Amino acid sequence: MLDEVEPTHIYLDEIDSTNEELKRRYHSDNKPENYTVISAGHQTAGKGRSGHQWKSPEHDSVATSMMIYPELDIQNIPRLTILSGMAVAAAIERLYQIPTQLKWPNDVLIRQHKVCGILCEMEASHNQADYVIIGIGVNVHQREFPEEIREIATSVDLELEASSHRDMDGNVNHAKASRQAIDHQIWREFLRLYQKFKETEDLTLLLEEYNQRLINRNKTVRVLNPKGEYEGTSLGIDAQGNLLVQKKDDSIVKVDSGEVSVRGVYGYV
Repeated sequence: MLDEVEPTHIYLDEIDSTNEELKRRYHSDNKPENYTVISAGHQTAGKGRSGHQWKSPEHDSVATSMMIYPELDIQNIPRLTILSGMAVAAAIERLYQIPTQLKWPNDVLIRQHKVCGILCEMEASHNQADYVIIGIGVNVHQREFPEEIREIATSVDLELEASSHRDMDGNVNHAKASRQAIDHQIWREFLRLYQKFKETEDLTLLLEEYNQRLINRNKTVRVLNPKGEYEGTSLGIDAQGNLLVQKKDDSIVKVDSGEVSVRGVYGYV
């Protein structure tokens, strides 16, 4: 049973990319075991989706990746990125009681600000996945961000302060989150979700948990489709992870995250 599995955790002080390190080890003579996790104090060349760089300041964030050898239909593997976002959200809430939300498909938000990045990579042969690597970066201690993301980014420490009570002198409690605790809790939550996912190889058993956190549910969104933008009401996701959007003519469109992004009508959310 997956709930009895404990990941093998390997910590490195500095690495180019935890995803890349797992790839190197997979192609070495000593392949990582299933559910091996590599985490780093500092990533020098972290990556995000669509080739974007994920900045990982030294010892300020969680930079962690898990190796999985999935016994899944290859068409269902992309849903694992949704599980990854759910795992981060659940981990932060469980550890620090900070309310989290999800922006489809896998952005984790606190007070409408993004707190993590996720990159899932796969190698396949003969129409079967050889491995999947799930890479996750979480802003933990950061207090400043690059100008291009300053308006939409946050960290766990900043949100702990925002939700904390001031003392008698009006001072904010500067409690710090634990990078190690977040790292380990993320993978506990992921394996919990992954076990449910494997039962059906879709999101049937996870729809309620996901849709409860979906920030744009029952709100107007703009779908940025290369074939033409349109607006509609976000209804939640279906079992395949598509976002269901009801257009103004009441037709319902299944939006796939492959080449389409969704924004709020007035901004990021």
